[in-house]
Amino acid sequence: MQDSTRPRTVMAEAIHLPDPTRPPRPAPGCDVCAALDKQRAQAEKSRNIRKATSCEEEIRRHPHKGKP
Repeated sequence: MQDSTRPRTVMAEAIHLPDPTRPPRPAPGCDVCAALDKQRAQAEKSRNIRKATSCEEEIRRHPHKGKP
């Protein structure tokens, strides 16, 4: 028999975080994100990791309507 005054322990839903080792996906239809993604790919190809990482960060932080 269970004590009805005792709170039940319930697991919350799992949190899904993006893989930080993968470049972010540019927002569909966003020319800025598309340009940054192209720059990121070129920097990666030329092994300029600092530039590639900078482009990734800009893509992640670029504001879009409907996003908080």
